[in-house]
Amino acid sequence: MLTAVGIVAFVVALLTSVMIHEGGHFFTARRYGMKATQFFVGFGPTLWSTRRGETEYGVKAIPAGGFVKIIGMTPLEEVEPGDEDRAFFRQPAGRRTVVLAAGSFMHFVIAIVLVLISSFAIGRVVESSPALAKTSDCVASGDTQTCTATGAVPAPAKAAGVRPGDVVVAVNGTKVKDGEAFVRAVRGSAGKQLTLTVLRDGTRQQLTVTPAAVDRPSLDDPKKTERVGAIGVTVQRRLVTERQGVIQSFQDSGSTLGLIVKSIGTTLTDKLGTITTLYTPQRDPEGFVGPYGAGRISGEVLASHETAGVKLLTFLGIIAGLNFFVGVFNLLPLLPLDGGHIAVLLFEQARDRIRRAFGYVGELQRVDLTKLMPLTYAVVVAFIGLTVWILGADIVNPVRLPQ
Repeated sequence: MLTAVGIVAFVVALLTSVMIHEGGHFFTARRYGMKATQFFVGFGPTLWSTRRGETEYGVKAIPAGGFVKIIGMTPLEEVEPGDEDRAFFRQPAGRRTVVLAAGSFMHFVIAIVLVLISSFAIGRVVESSPALAKTSDCVASGDTQTCTATGAVPAPAKAAGVRPGDVVVAVNGTKVKDGEAFVRAVRGSAGKQLTLTVLRDGTRQQLTVTPAAVDRPSLDDPKKTERVGAIGVTVQRRLVTERQGVIQSFQDSGSTLGLIVKSIGTTLTDKLGTITTLYTPQRDPEGFVGPYGAGRISGEVLASHETAGVKLLTFLGIIAGLNFFVGVFNLLPLLPLDGGHIAVLLFEQARDRIRRAFGYVGELQRVDLTKLMPLTYAVVVAFIGLTVWILGADIVNPVRLPQ
C-alpha cells in the first residue's frame, strides 16, 4: 500500500514540476507581451479545459509532460493578422533567450527550494542507537556461529534475555550513539560484565551480559585477527533525522546541491557506458534510471522501515535531484530541447555580429529550420529509443534500495 502511495506521490511531484516548468515559459512570455494561447498538462485528447482571456488552460489524457503554445515560435508558423508584433520570433534575442531558458531555470529553483526545505525543516540523516536484528544460539571464533563450530559456547545475549528488536541505548550507563560504538564496546569487553540498557516496546530495561572471548578480524585492519568479546547478536543500524542550526543547515544545503551537481556530471560522462549493462546483473545502481524506475524507488522509500523524517528527506532528495537533472538535460544544445533553440538563437546573433563587422547592413539572416528537421527527428528517435531501453530495464531488472 505504501509503495503505491510513494509511486502516486512521485507522479504528482513530477507533474507539478512539469507545470512549474511550463509556467516559467508562460509567465515570462506574457511578461514580454507575447501571446500564449494554450497551457496544458499532458498530451493527447483533452479531458478538461477552460478559457481565461486569450489562453486556454486544461488537462490532457496522457500525463507525460505538458506544453505552452506561444504564437510564432518560428518564422515558419502562420500568425493571425494583428498578432504579428506579439509573435515569439519577432521579439528581441534577449527576451527570447529568457523565455526559452525559463523552464530549466524553474527546475533549478524547485531543486534548490526542496533542498533548503529538507535542510531547515527536517535536518540531516544521522545514525542513532542501534537495534538488534537477531540473536544467535552460540558464538565461536571465525565466521561460523553454529553450536557445532569448534570452541562454540552458548550466546551470552540470548542467555541474558536479549531479544530481536531491542534498541541498545546505553552500555554501562554510557549512551550508545551508533552501531559501531556498540560493537566496539562489546568487542573490548571480553570476559567483562556489561549492563545493557535497551528499549523494548517503549520501555527501558537493563540486562546483564558477559561477552565471550573469541577470535575475529580486526575492525581497523581486517588482515589481522584479534581476541575480542562477542555476545551473539546482529546489529542493525538505525537512521533518524536531526535538525541543525541556521549556518549548518545552509552548509548542508550547499553540500547536497554540490553532490547533486557532481552526480549529474558523472551520469552524463562516466556513467554513459553503463547503458549497455542495464539488463545484466552488473547494472550500476547509481547509473541511469527512468521515470518509472524513479517512481518505483520512491514507493520503496515510503514503504521502508525508516522513520518518517528519513523517508521524507530521501523522497525530497529524489525529486530535487530529478529536477536538477531535467534542468541541465533540457539545456543541452540539441533540437527539439530548449537548449537547442537557444543554440540556434545564439548562432544567429553571433553570425549577424560577424557579418556586420564586415559591413553587412541588411536584416538578420535567420537559420533555416527546415534544414535542421532531419537532425531534430534523429534526436527525437534517439531520445525515444533511450527512454524505451531504460524503461524496459526498470521493469525487468530494476534498481532496488539496499536492505
